[in-house]
Amino acid sequence: MPSPRHSSPLAAYFAAAIGILIVYACLHPFTGWRNPGLPVFDFLSAPWPRYYTWVDLVVNVIGIVPFSFALVPALGRLPRVLAVLLAILITASLSLSVETLQNFLPTRVSSNVDVGCNTIGGILGALAGARWGSGLFAPTSGLTRWRQRRIVPGHSGEIGLVLMGLWLLTLLTPESLLFATGDLRRLFDLPTPLQFNPTRFVKVEAAITTSQLLAVGLTASCIMRRFSPWPLAALVLLGLGAKTLAAAAFFSPGDPFHWMTPGGQIGLAAGAALLGVCLLLPKRSHGMLAGMALLVGTALVNLAPENPFLPSDVELIRHGNFLNFHGLTQLTASLWPFAAFAYLGLTGASAPEDKGRRS
Repeated sequence: MPSPRHSSPLAAYFAAAIGILIVYACLHPFTGWRNPGLPVFDFLSAPWPRYYTWVDLVVNVIGIVPFSFALVPALGRLPRVLAVLLAILITASLSLSVETLQNFLPTRVSSNVDVGCNTIGGILGALAGARWGSGLFAPTSGLTRWRQRRIVPGHSGEIGLVLMGLWLLTLLTPESLLFATGDLRRLFDLPTPLQFNPTRFVKVEAAITTSQLLAVGLTASCIMRRFSPWPLAALVLLGLGAKTLAAAAFFSPGDPFHWMTPGGQIGLAAGAALLGVCLLLPKRSHGMLAGMALLVGTALVNLAPENPFLPSDVELIRHGNFLNFHGLTQLTASLWPFAAFAYLGLTGASAPEDKGRRS
């Protein structure tokens, strides 16, 4: 008899997180809602737009692939063909819904081309999810075995992994300081309380990097069933790689290591050293220390003056899909420490027990 099929809660959490981020990116900045006075579905019969480029088409196709890819293993209890068809239908419906809502935003243009490209991406992602996703999230896969061996069981472990994935996304915000998250000033149009001073700025930047690195490392430690330094090292290296990619893509001229400022280097060294010391403490203290580091880091981020030396390409950021992506990363970076703090509080941040830390 064929083995029973299983749905993957981890894939479901990733699909939900990606879906929420897609909706935000497509409707950002959520201001100026009005009734255009036209039939809302008129855009479906509009002619081919003149302003589209092949880059727009490719981005609209591949940008939604991860969503439908994760949906298929999330719907794993259904027959595979039905799961693929349902994933495609959900993806197309999501695209049609956000494009229709864009009718009511003056800064957005509803496009039938976007719906078509998103649907093609949904088909490709669903087929890839059926081919590789179900195996990737299967109970016998290497990823699942690693998750069972290293990560705390249940929904707390799965949400923790999603939280770490979202942290990597925050580092693709080009104009933020190294590891800086929790800046609410752009989100709520708040003033900057401090004026730029070079000496003070280096100190503030170093303190932000130190506290945020400590918070991320200790939060990651809290989701581990068995502690190992290698996943933490890999997480930090991936974060630095994401920051390098953002600097290379959005700074003009391209400077992939623009994040390696004096304050960033000091904070990176101090944060790594302090994290190493804190990891030697009992496991039950990691959650409390992570919460304190989150509070300190978030407060400093909202006090820090603007850096006038960031050569970001404003025109590139404002262009089409880059605007969507920039809005998405900004929102994630603004809210990440609050989500992490809520996660630590809800899980108690005290499991697994200390005896498993050195296994």
